[in-house]
Amino acid sequence: MVSLDDAVLARLEKGGSRYEILVDPDLVDIWKKDNNSVPLDDLLATGEIWNDAKSGDRPTTEAIESVFGTTDLLTCVQKILKDGNIQLTTAQRKNLVAEKRTKIIHQIATTATDPRTKLPHPKTRIELALDEIKFSIDPFLSLERQVQDAIKKLKPVIPLAFITVRMAFKVPGSDYGGVHRLLRESIKKEEWLSDGSWVCVVEVPGGMKNELMSQVAQRSSEVSVKELETVCPLAVHINGYEG
Repeated sequence: MVSLDDAVLARLEKGGSRYEILVDPDLVDIWKKDNNSVPLDDLLATGEIWNDAKSGDRPTTEAIESVFGTTDLLTCVQKILKDGNIQLTTAQRKNLVAEKRTKIIHQIATTATDPRTKLPHPKTRIELALDEIKFSIDPFLSLERQVQDAIKKLKPVIPLAFITVRMAFKVPGSDYGGVHRLLRESIKKEEWLSDGSWVCVVEVPGGMKNELMSQVAQRSSEVSVKELETVCPLAVHINGYEG
């Protein structure tokens, strides 16, 4: 349960009165993306509904029943979160906006490339472009929605291409475990070579290429990498490695 110092107000105004609850702003953001992802109990700083949380004024049981059709706390909480507004302090909003902005920049940087160079855009370039277009960030709007909106507005400012790249990695068998754990979600084909090396072909967004190569290199100092331009049987690329 979030502390009162870190909680924010969620407020619903109805029937000439307001109904407030104190909630964890981070968990509300997660809950809004997936209503089943966080138990409502975990969102609350107190198990109370208020007319004015600051002054401690509470609605009557009859008023709650009239507005929500029930006195069940969690049912009322769900309605307030769905139909009401989140009241943030200036500092809280600033922090949540900064966190969401960082996530938006990271998402674009790891999925998009510059079509002229076929390389990822530096995060600084994306950040400056967002400043240039004066992109407004909503701390409670989904990341996916805001990334899509940002991309539409960024395209006239910086060239963005969304491509899937295929890369073949070859590592010594002794490095297989760590590298496989890193790449397993992206692996399309894999094979062991006669010299005990392991080879795999992965598909990832173009913007992730450099970061992924760096991460693999941290796990295997003897890694070999080839970027594949066409889809070919794995054996062709293995033969290329064995040369």
